[in-house]
Amino acid sequence: MTKMRIIVSGGGTGGHIYPAMALIKRLKERDMIDEVLYVGTEKGLESKIVKNAGLNFKTIEIRGFKRKVTLENVKVVELFLSSIRKSKKIIKEFKPDIVVGTGGYVSSAIVYAAHTMHIPTVIHEQNTIAGVTNKFLAHFVDKIVIAFPEAIDQFSEKKKIIFAGNPRAQEVVNIQKNDRLKEFNLAADKPTVMIFGGSRGATPINDATIESMNNFLKADYQVLFVTGRVHYDGVVKKIDSKYLNSANISVLPYIDNMPEILPDINLIVGRSGATSIAEITALGIPSIFIPSPYVTHDHQTKNAMSVSKVGAAKLIPEAELTPEVLFSEVNDIMSNKKLQEEMSEKSKKIGVPDATDRLIKVLTDLVNK
Repeated sequence: MTKMRIIVSGGGTGGHIYPAMALIKRLKERDMIDEVLYVGTEKGLESKIVKNAGLNFKTIEIRGFKRKVTLENVKVVELFLSSIRKSKKIIKEFKPDIVVGTGGYVSSAIVYAAHTMHIPTVIHEQNTIAGVTNKFLAHFVDKIVIAFPEAIDQFSEKKKIIFAGNPRAQEVVNIQKNDRLKEFNLAADKPTVMIFGGSRGATPINDATIESMNNFLKADYQVLFVTGRVHYDGVVKKIDSKYLNSANISVLPYIDNMPEILPDINLIVGRSGATSIAEITALGIPSIFIPSPYVTHDHQTKNAMSVSKVGAAKLIPEAELTPEVLFSEVNDIMSNKKLQEEMSEKSKKIGVPDATDRLIKVLTDLVNK
């Protein structure tokens, strides 16, 4: 096929943005892009990420509805209508062959506008529980691409649905083991647990880990404890220096290019966002998920259940997390090589290492239709 002109839109959280960026990266690798335009908001996380990547970026102003009935929702409706008008102008100027939305309120206007202008449209849903934007757009788009089979029940338009996985999976699947653990004063060849509550960290996970330090100090495996930048100073103040100076434990605020270190990790403990699960299952890493109960529709719990029900992960509800439970679950897995191998195999079976190429096939089929 000839190279395509593509508009991609997704915003608000990394879970919407990184799959979009992975798609663009893969299209460029396969030399399938004539030109790409990313549509986001100026205040959203996408503004920084997309601009830093040097991509063509345009913004529209849009906000989500308040859950309570409020006059502010009148302003939201006005913004949505004006954002559709601006989106149509963007589309007329750019002349895309296809428009892809990966979630977040910003994608609603540009994808809906493309539909009204009879341009092929696709949405990608990363979670088991579909977001409000994608549920709205599902009625209008040509194809709905999902990352979890459980998401099928979230949409009434079953004929439009295609399972492809999360594009982030394909970005990590070819990463090889390396010696990066040495950068963190850990042994490159020793079994390693990584405990990580997300880029901002998670206080309950951090607190339980701090209280488990004495047990981890004596373990025959090592622990890479990533606190999150905003929590690091507070965590360090709570930890006895004997743990900070231990050869068995490394405490860090954050790890740049974290996917590079994943092949050297034997067990991951952390949240269950869609991006994390895509990376973990693509590599087949055993995991213990402690879902955040504060996300919309508790989708992290549903994501974690999707992986844990097949035996690829353990699930600890945050309300049940204690230092004793954390160490017990970690130790049970790390002291049982056979269990690690079984969890790894089950994880790989549900991983989708060619997720981006599957999504690209959906796009090319529509463009060539």
